Amino acid sequence: MPCRVPAALAAVLLGHTLPAVTWLPPVRRLTPRLAGRGGPRHVALTFDDGPDARSTPLFLDELARLGCHATFFVLGTMLRRNPSAGRRIVAGGHEIAVHGWHHDNPLTTRPGRVTTEIRRTVHLIEDVCGVTPSWYRPPYGALSTEALLAARRSDLRPVLWTAWGRDWTASATPSSVLETLAPDLRGGATLLLHDSDVTSAPGAWKATLAALPEVVAGCRATGLTLGPLRDHGVPT
Repeated sequence: MPCRVPAALAAVLLGHTLPAVTWLPPVRRLTPRLAGRGGPRHVALTFDDGPDARSTPLFLDELARLGCHATFFVLGTMLRRNPSAGRRIVAGGHEIAVHGWHHDNPLTTRPGRVTTEIRRTVHLIEDVCGVTPSWYRPPYGALSTEALLAARRSDLRPVLWTAWGRDWTASATPSSVLETLAPDLRGGATLLLHDSDVTSAPGAWKATLAALPEVVAGCRATGLTLGPLRDHGVPT
C-alpha cells in the first residue's frame, strides 16, 4: 500500500521546515526541488561518499570515456585523505559538492556539530580544489533543521535524489543496479550512486562502475542528456 503524507505534514515540508522524513519517497515526491527534479530532457548523475583513491579514479576514467560529467558529493574526511582525487574531479570538468565531514546521521549528532562540519567541508573543498561548492546532500538523506539552516548559511542548496541504484549492498550487481534505477529513470531524474565503499559493502562500487555504460547508453537512446546538477535546471 502506498504511503500517504498527511496534508499538515505536506504543508510543513513545502514550507521548508523539514523534519527527519525527507528520505521517504512520498515526501520527496511532494518536494521536487529538494528531490532534485530537473529539466525534462536531462538526468543528473551524482555520486556519494568519495573521493576514494582506489575507486574514484576508475569512475573518472569511465566518465571520460563515455563523454559524461557528474556531481560528486564528497566527505571531508575522504577529501582530506585523498586530495589528488578531489582535484582530479574538478580538473575533469565535474562538479564537487558537500556530503558532510563524516558520514554521520544529522539527526543523531549533538547540536552544533552539523553546522561546524558543513562549514569545515566547504572550506576544505575551496582550499584543496579551488572551487566553491553549491550543493549539499545529507548522509542517509536525513535533512535536519540544523542541517538545512547550516547549508543555507554556507550558500549550499540541499538536494536528495529521485532514483537510486541500491548499490551499497553486498548483493549489488550491475543488473540489480540497472533494474533498481529503471522505474524512476526518466527526464528530470537525479540519480544517486556511489563511487566509494567507505560506508558500503566492500567492493560494492564495482557493480556501479560496471553498470555505468548502460545507464548512460539507456538515457541517450531515449534522447536524454546526462550531466551534473549545475546543468539540471532544478528550480531555485
